[in-house]
Amino acid sequence: MAREHVSHSDIAQFAKDKVNLPREKADDYREQAKRLSDRIESYIGEHPDFTIKRIMLSGSLAKGTSLRSSSDADVACYISGADVPKDIKKLLEYLAEKLKTAFPNFKPEQVKPQTYSVTVSFIGTGLDVDIVPILYDGNKEWSGNLVSQDDGSFLETCIPKHIEFIKSRKKKQETHFAQVVRLAKFWVKYLKSENEKFRFKSFMVELVLAKLSDEGKDFSDYPEALQHFFTYLAKSNIKDLIYFTDYYTAKELGEFKEPVRIIDPVNPKNNASKLYTTEQAKVIVEAAIEAGDAIDAALAATTKQDTIYYWQKVFGPTFNI
Repeated sequence: MAREHVSHSDIAQFAKDKVNLPREKADDYREQAKRLSDRIESYIGEHPDFTIKRIMLSGSLAKGTSLRSSSDADVACYISGADVPKDIKKLLEYLAEKLKTAFPNFKPEQVKPQTYSVTVSFIGTGLDVDIVPILYDGNKEWSGNLVSQDDGSFLETCIPKHIEFIKSRKKKQETHFAQVVRLAKFWVKYLKSENEKFRFKSFMVELVLAKLSDEGKDFSDYPEALQHFFTYLAKSNIKDLIYFTDYYTAKELGEFKEPVRIIDPVNPKNNASKLYTTEQAKVIVEAAIEAGDAIDAALAATTKQDTIYYWQKVFGPTFNI
């Protein structure tokens, strides 16, 4: 009965109005990142020995899973050269200076080293581009050692493969896979604002949903798809070993003793959730149980007011129809 009050199409409309980064803004952000990339390529053409070899859009903007609240873009910057520092702080300072060389019109305050990245701020659009260095040795598939945004360690990765991994799941469930990822990320964002102990990074959300999609879960009905997600988290206690064989075999997996084991789909030795404690996993599971119960209550409610009340327990007070 409650689907008369809040249906799949209502959730889809809420996503369009409140969750998703509008297409026009996403296109603007991508174009801004492309201008960065084009300028670097032009500079490399004029200076073949320049240590920055490529700038590549990465993160949620590249994957098509950005939220409306996004005001920045993640970009991977491939650096190669004997004089490139291996110390993180020095590497970021080095990268900032190289970017200023390639973009002489930038003001000093537009290029700022952060903890694990360099932020380039565009005054006109207000967009911040977070540039993460990757130490590159000439690999044709553009693999390299990325500076991890979790703890600053160097981490072997391949940005094109990461993007292709998500693209293949999007292709199997066109529109719906990316939309359910965004809805789940919106839930995470709301929970973080309500509970300082709650953390659940976007990459992990994507991989849990990729696992469910690979297992045949249908995401075309959004209330049901979200229930698949919350039910899995609740029943598994996030104790399952989650991995994918797109780019490696099960025999290549490392040994993981951490309480949460969600393995990078392009690096079988990297546990993307290695820093999550048992207590942090428990907080995620408890939140998932509460969200699942709220959806059950919403689907059983007999009035529109009650139905919206329960959906607001999942998405917060901005949810309304």
